[in-house]
Formats: sequence, C-alpha cells, structure tokens
Amino acid sequence: MTALKQHTLMDSTFGPLTLVATDGVLSAVYMVNHRHQPPEETFGERDPEPFPEVIEQLNAYFEGELKEFTLPIHLEGTPFQRTVWAELRKIPYGETRSYGELAKALGKPGASRAVGLANGKNPISIVVPCHRVIGSGGSLTGYGGGLERKQHLLALERGESEQEGLLF
Repeated sequence: MTALKQHTLMDSTFGPLTLVATDGVLSAVYMVNHRHQPPEETFGERDPEPFPEVIEQLNAYFEGELKEFTLPIHLEGTPFQRTVWAELRKIPYGETRSYGELAKALGKPGASRAVGLANGKNPISIVVPCHRVIGSGGSLTGYGGGLERKQHLLALERGESEQEGLLF
C-alpha cells in the first residue's frame, strides 16, 4: 500500500515553510532553499487538512509561547538517522549540544561526523530541533535552512528580540 502524501505552505517570520504529511502525520518541514529537500513532486497533493495543529504549534513556537512540540511525527530514515533524530528531541529548548556530545550520548563517541551527517538530513526542521546542534567550540555550523536562520532560531529560544520582524 502506498503512503498518502500531502503538503501545504505556511507563512512564518522565517519565510515560507513547506509542511509535508505522510498518511496524515507530519513528515517534513522545509524552508526556502532548504538543503537536502527532495523534489516538490514527492510532496503529494496540496491540501491544508492535516496541518492545523502543526501550524498552530509552529506559530506558538515563533511567538516564544511554545517550548516543546507535542505533534505526532513520521520520520523516514536509516536506523542510525532515526536514533540521532530521537536524541535531538531530547535537547531542551534554549540549550545546545555539540556533535561530539550527541555522539557520546548515543554511546558512539567517535561518530561525531556521522551524527553531523544524520543531523543535516533531518526532514522535520524546527520540530526536531537540529538547529540546537553546534560545533565543539560553540561555533554555528551547517544548517539545512541556512546559518542565518539557525542563528535566529537560537536567538528566539534565548528570548532575544533579534528575530522580531524577520522575514526571509
């Protein structure tokens, strides 16, 4: 049986977001010019029906009112990728971890590069907070939505007003 894919577009202060659902469950959040984004024709029909709760929670997050998403999600990836993505969801709002710290938490202290690759392939940006992963020296490193967006997402979580009126 083939999975039913649907998508819709959402305006946000971080630019338009493409939301994708697989069988009615959120499976992707893509930003404009998102690295590793599959072709649009794989997103299915445009239909806003499965997305009201997703949009409501994302808007609350962008307003600084929501600190933890409670959405059901559908993650497709390798077993290792899904393990990394599950670990990302454990990083508290407003905090960061390095790739090395994530690798250690997974019991694979030498796998920081592999963790970085899996992090970069996370299809559900923001909800699965890959933006909370930084370089070992505290530097901002790659982000599928672009480093400027990563910087602004982290500022939002720190309660800084730098993201006010931001539009990409």
